[in-house]
Amino acid sequence: MDTTNIKEIIVQECEKTEAQITSYKVLTKPVAPDVAIGRVSRMDPINNKSVFESALRKVEEKPRKLSNALSKVDNPNFGICIKCKQQKLWGAF
Repeated sequence: MDTTNIKEIIVQECEKTEAQITSYKVLTKPVAPDVAIGRVSRMDPINNKSVFESALRKVEEKPRKLSNALSKVDNPNFGICIKCKQQKLWGAF
């Protein structure tokens, strides 16, 4: 795979990630008091919000990593494992 294809894949992954971030931000908005009838049934949206906040934190790290990978694509050693010196491209992102 040449660097042009790799760059395209990274850019596409960046776009997908930005869409995920937008989606998670919507899902992590505060839970309104009128969302549920009782205290127990309101706990489900609160728990879901917590799960989505965790996912948001994780996905917000990805653009930095993708940007880092994009800046190194033209390096002749890109995709080669530092430890074993084998081609390991698909674990990069």
